[in-house]
Amino acid sequence: METSILVVDPQKLGNITFTETKTDLIEEWNIEYAEGKDYQSLKRAAEEIVNTDTPVAFPTETVYGLGADATRSSAVKAIFAAKGRPSDNPLIVHVHSLSQLRELLSDKGVLQTGNDPIPAIYRPLIERFWPGPLTIILPVPENTTLAPEVTAGLLTFGARMPRSILALSLLRLCGRPLAGPSANASTRPSPTAAEHVYDDLQGRIHTIVDGGPCEVGVESTVVDGLSSPPSILRPGGVTVEQLRQCPGWENVTVGYKDKQEGGASKPRAPGMKYRHYSPKAEVVLFEAGATKPGKEEVTRKRRVGIIRTESWKPALGLTGGSTTVTDTNGQTNGTSRPHATPSIPTDAPSRLSNLLRSVIQHQIPHAQRHTLDSSDTDVWDIDLGAETEAVARGLFSALRELDKKGVEVIFVEGIDDTTGDDIAAAVMNRLRKAAEIRV
Repeated sequence: METSILVVDPQKLGNITFTETKTDLIEEWNIEYAEGKDYQSLKRAAEEIVNTDTPVAFPTETVYGLGADATRSSAVKAIFAAKGRPSDNPLIVHVHSLSQLRELLSDKGVLQTGNDPIPAIYRPLIERFWPGPLTIILPVPENTTLAPEVTAGLLTFGARMPRSILALSLLRLCGRPLAGPSANASTRPSPTAAEHVYDDLQGRIHTIVDGGPCEVGVESTVVDGLSSPPSILRPGGVTVEQLRQCPGWENVTVGYKDKQEGGASKPRAPGMKYRHYSPKAEVVLFEAGATKPGKEEVTRKRRVGIIRTESWKPALGLTGGSTTVTDTNGQTNGTSRPHATPSIPTDAPSRLSNLLRSVIQHQIPHAQRHTLDSSDTDVWDIDLGAETEAVARGLFSALRELDKKGVEVIFVEGIDDTTGDDIAAAVMNRLRKAAEIRV
């Protein structure tokens, strides 16, 4: 099938309006769409979700997702087919409002007056972190409207409300909760730009909604408040310390491992069992403080990739004054443009308006080519910088870019994840799952 990329500028979608509430919950929002190409493109994507089983790729603030109607088995099965995803790996359900989530949690979607089906343990997290990069584990109702493929046979499912206004608007337009794993081929690095999706899924899906580069760059934090004490099943954009500031979450524990758990048991959340985030090249991860690779190690291969963060020098200082060629990376489809939002009234509730006004100015990482003296080795070098947020945003792009260069091995300088910075923990969690060798 032919795959089309629909560029949608969120600033041209229309105007967001809010209803004042004490909790500033996202269900109290609306958007007045402005007629034009951007609205029509998003509407076309929504209609495809409603009228076909083929999933649609769309941007969120974390990574690009592959969305299909979470209540229709044939549509959810198409997600697994497009990704080549194991059927026992559960999917996260995306919603645009708490009312939509309550319908999912109610018997056959019928709400009971005066009875909130959302467990009270999650109320503090919803008020503080939604919309945003947090997924909560919820019980599957006895007569659920969710397709059974979403839960992979579990009695629970994960749900989140994305912060991207494009994602929220797509959810509103199609009127369906969307099962939405990352929009990549299974085991590959997660996509943070539209061309990453195209590289993996060209010919497998019809439509990619291009909203520019993702803001966070790593997937959502997954938490289980149904266990005692509550636990974190996957690190992501919300930190342990932030969670522990919420009532009922003071003693939240870490319930994940930084490697594939394997075995016959079903994973409780995405990313817990199978190899993830892996490029085609071999990945060698050097933990923070480890001795960097030397020239002998580097020159064992003809084409080598390096991803560095804090202390490594360009090309590990091995070039000896040779010429460095800057590669332009050939990025297209507008992924270097800012990620922005539609116009928002200045008197809108402050928490939500600040979240939705988020503007990210960054570009896809570029690689530099170095030819080592007295060897036949070409080194492609990417510097992500020392800021943890920048490393998170650029990590998956860097892995993918080095794959495009045809490198045989990628040496990665890890970052310190022992300081309590959970974005660093999320980065290292992904790298440890991608790495074949850890030093």
